[in-house]
Amino acid sequence: MKPGKLPPELLEKLVLSRLPSKGKGVIVGPGTGIDGAAMRVDGTLVASSDPITGATKRIGFYAVHVNANDVAVMGAEPRWFLTTILLPENADEGLLDEIIEEISNEAERLGVAVVGGHTEITPGLDRPIVVGTMLGEAERLVSPNGAKPGDAIVMTKWAGVEGTSIIAEELRERLAPILGEEFLERASSLIEYLSVLPEARVLRKFANAMHDPTEGGVLNGLHEMADASGLGFRVYAERIPIREETKVLCNYLHLNPLGLISSGVLLAAVPRDLAKKVVEELMARGITASIIGEFLAEDKRVLVEDGEERPAWRPESDELWKVV
Repeated sequence: MKPGKLPPELLEKLVLSRLPSKGKGVIVGPGTGIDGAAMRVDGTLVASSDPITGATKRIGFYAVHVNANDVAVMGAEPRWFLTTILLPENADEGLLDEIIEEISNEAERLGVAVVGGHTEITPGLDRPIVVGTMLGEAERLVSPNGAKPGDAIVMTKWAGVEGTSIIAEELRERLAPILGEEFLERASSLIEYLSVLPEARVLRKFANAMHDPTEGGVLNGLHEMADASGLGFRVYAERIPIREETKVLCNYLHLNPLGLISSGVLLAAVPRDLAKKVVEELMARGITASIIGEFLAEDKRVLVEDGEERPAWRPESDELWKVV
């Protein structure tokens, strides 16, 4: 395809005709010559925007879920999605077809309408880039800076779950002779746990704050929560769930799973007296959940390993960038 915006006929054929553009409150949706969208909002509007740059496969899938997660952790229900798709000059229609298929499937799965965006062939790129913006409605806003001293830290799923899936896909050719295709298929399939919407729907009724730890993994996510609320924390390494697939990949590649990108994990500050009840409710719904520590009033951030308190290190960059 040639550089520049997609011609109207290709835009209609490959993009507009295939996206779920109808949904709650949509007044003006996507179309040729339409530069914006209009929606009617009933509650509090919550918005988030993120690019997908660390993966080259299933980026349409990641774009929808990563942005939906950011809205969900503020207590909102994702409603409307806008996306900018930038493709390299050597891209063919098949690549765009794949990205649109993923965006369409995942938006429908979450009940989200795709209401706008932009698609073009961009000189200078060596890989596709998808930038997403998700809008949602919240009845009870969960503020990111709402954690309180003494709150239990509840964690869902497993550290490094997203990074495990990305590594298995991006390094498949290199790793298959060593770890085997069956193992890599299991690791890659963890992408299906990327959404935190199911647990956010439970936790938003109880949590003082929630966070979706992305770059820098669980440890960076904890620091970001503490930064927002001006608190310290104490977490226990042995309580942090890690999948066996993640342990194997990280051991082989010399990565620390606590600093590996972890979309799919939800961290929540929950009043201590409610934490056990919340974990039980999550587990009853088939969602892995643990109480991994607590927020502290004092400016102390520690990771307890083998019974010893050590300063909780803060990743300077995600462990993923060491290998992809």
